[in-house]
Amino acid sequence: MQIVTTEIEVSSKGNCDIIDLTYRVQEIIQESGLREGSVLLFVAGATAGLTTIEYEPGLKKDYPEFFERIAPANRRYHHDDTWNDGNGHSHIRASLQGPSLQVPFTQSKLLLGIWQQIVLIDFDTRPRTRKLIIQLTGTLS
Repeated sequence: MQIVTTEIEVSSKGNCDIIDLTYRVQEIIQESGLREGSVLLFVAGATAGLTTIEYEPGLKKDYPEFFERIAPANRRYHHDDTWNDGNGHSHIRASLQGPSLQVPFTQSKLLLGIWQQIVLIDFDTRPRTRKLIIQLTGTLS
């Protein structure tokens, strides 16, 4: 069993920006030489999350609208009272989404569904550069 850990940076616009990471993750798997295993993705930061979604124009609008309904930006958050940074809703949304995702691969290819892509959602109120830690666990043959 081999473990390969790497990091990439991802620039976002903030405000529920959804970024497709599938191609970059697939490249990292192929470059690693690992044939079968799983990839763990972790975004370092308290206002972003990871998931899979069909990365298409309708869902890229639906997903932010969903989070606006469950954690509206325009309400009072105690976090904002503490830090005066206006991103209390961003922290709540990221906590609900979660900072990590694990996906299996075989023959050096992600085992995703046809319409399933790996995405980062940046919930913060401003553009950010996010550090994404990618850890592969697997075998060479």
